[in-house]
Amino acid sequence: MDFNEVLTGRRSIRKYKEGAITKEQIEELIKAAQAAPTWKNSQTGRFYVVLSDEKKKEFAEKCLPPFNQKNTENAAAYIVTTFVSHRSGFEKTGEPTNELGDEWGAMDLGLQEENLVLKAYEMGFGSLIMGVRDGQAISEFFDIPEIEHVGAVISVGLSDIAPEAPKRRDLEQILKVY
Repeated sequence: MDFNEVLTGRRSIRKYKEGAITKEQIEELIKAAQAAPTWKNSQTGRFYVVLSDEKKKEFAEKCLPPFNQKNTENAAAYIVTTFVSHRSGFEKTGEPTNELGDEWGAMDLGLQEENLVLKAYEMGFGSLIMGVRDGQAISEFFDIPEIEHVGAVISVGLSDIAPEAPKRRDLEQILKVY
């Protein structure tokens, strides 16, 4: 599959069929995430994975709203992303380099999440990046250190649907060249 096929073929999947993903396949996804650029190579992204059926059910019930529980039923895994705060976008003195501060950590994590879902698609898996989740419950579920900010929950599994591509804005609406 060439890169343009990956870019244009990946969709947010809200219906999965039964199927497993291995620890080795998860490791491939995380390696793809690690390949993303980060602020001064700070690599502050962290990944927490739920694979067992029992833990997936518990995680969904405790950490996701009902509509995302339904959207991710039968997903093979949940991957929670976090980033270490006060590293990306900060000087060694602890001062933010510019007005964005920790937003650089969130941006780095977004780049890693994009790599992860593109790799999942290339490997034959569907995925859904969810921002509507209970961050506090997730932190408790995984015992995430206070220095880490919870980013997204990404479901990964075998797609049971083939959604059409959503309409994209015309370039004239989003591009300004000077």
